[in-house]
Amino acid sequence: MRSRRCSHMRRGAGVVSSSRPRNDLQEPAWLRWTLIVLAVLVMAALVVMPLLMVLGAAFAKGIGVWFASLTEPDALSALKLTLFTVAIVVPVNAVFGMLTAWAVTRFEFRGKQLLLSLIDLPFAVSPVVAGLCLVLLFGSQGWFAELLQQHDIKILFARPGIVLATLFITFPFVVRELIPLMQQQGADEELAARSLGAGSWTMFRRVTLPNIKWGLLYGVLLCAARAMGEFGAVSVVSGHIRGLTNTLPLHIEILYNEFDSTAAFAAASLLAGLALITLVLKFWLEARHGDALAQSHRRH
Repeated sequence: MRSRRCSHMRRGAGVVSSSRPRNDLQEPAWLRWTLIVLAVLVMAALVVMPLLMVLGAAFAKGIGVWFASLTEPDALSALKLTLFTVAIVVPVNAVFGMLTAWAVTRFEFRGKQLLLSLIDLPFAVSPVVAGLCLVLLFGSQGWFAELLQQHDIKILFARPGIVLATLFITFPFVVRELIPLMQQQGADEELAARSLGAGSWTMFRRVTLPNIKWGLLYGVLLCAARAMGEFGAVSVVSGHIRGLTNTLPLHIEILYNEFDSTAAFAAASLLAGLALITLVLKFWLEARHGDALAQSHRRH
């Protein structure tokens, strides 16, 4: 009896010890600290120092000059156009990102691999090339030039062209965040909901959306950050019309080329501030997203 109890204890101890996380990489302390210090130095040189230099140059002549540079009409117009573009691009990419992720993870169809390749196309193509493609489509000699002229529709050198260019560049962020998450979660809960009589909309609202909400928010955040800082594609299609088609990055370039460095760095500090806000939200969403994934693993 005693030997049987001891064998059970040994087996139980083996199960407990095997379930504990193990760290097989027992590197020397000097190597670990060398890698940590090297990573910190690289990040400080490439990220922290340039950011501090931008902030220092922006406030070099005082907060009054900084505020005046941001409140002049062209700067306000550039900021409004940037936020206007983000307000359109983010919801559109969120909706189509969810639909595309749903199609890829829940259905098998011909051309699925081609669709996945097309999703990654904006990552592979230069933003300038994307802008030139829009010029070939909607320019004065483009494929749709005659149709646009007949209906008096202007795409290039106007807000629609800026929105289309930003949509193309930022499309993969939401869908690429949702596809691995939905593949990992599977469709068991959705099938259970359908077997209980739930309709498509009820299933999506009660089952699918709660399971993907943190991944969706994370993808939306990345999409918004990329949309605010987009330069190459927007530069090709905007026409650089001051006060009309200049987004904040284009406004910064014009100011710097005109040797108005104080105003340029002031606008750059505003863009950097938006990036820092995005970074803080990113850390928060990563923590919440990680908790949600852990809870999902425990349920399954």
